[in-house]
Amino acid sequence: MTQDWLDKVSWDAQGLVPVIAQEVGSNDVLMFAWMNREALVRTVEIGEAVYYSRSRKRLWHKGEESGHVQKVHEIRLDCDEDVVLLKVTQNDGIACHTGRHSCFFQKFEGSVDAGRWTTVEPVLKDPNKIYK
Repeated sequence: MTQDWLDKVSWDAQGLVPVIAQEVGSNDVLMFAWMNREALVRTVEIGEAVYYSRSRKRLWHKGEESGHVQKVHEIRLDCDEDVVLLKVTQNDGIACHTGRHSCFFQKFEGSVDAGRWTTVEPVLKDPNKIYK
């Protein structure tokens, strides 16, 4: 079996590629993560998002602890072939470990001199009830 499609990806020096998870339908950007070759192959094989956790130094099947699995509908590679986009359905509508829909829940408001980050998305489920 040939896996030439994997060679088309521009992996970084650590053998990783950045990945954006986008929700099918709403097109909300849910999260950013990393994949290595094994994670991308596993994602294709099982149809669910599998990432590479740099902090744990291992594969991370999204939802393995929380149950918030991402069903992958489509995988795209950007024009520079160095970023992967996953179009996903997010189980329970929670992608973030903080219990929110998206990891991008903080919005910049103000100016350069008087700027601040404001939380603009509610917690849908207490993280203490997600991660036991």
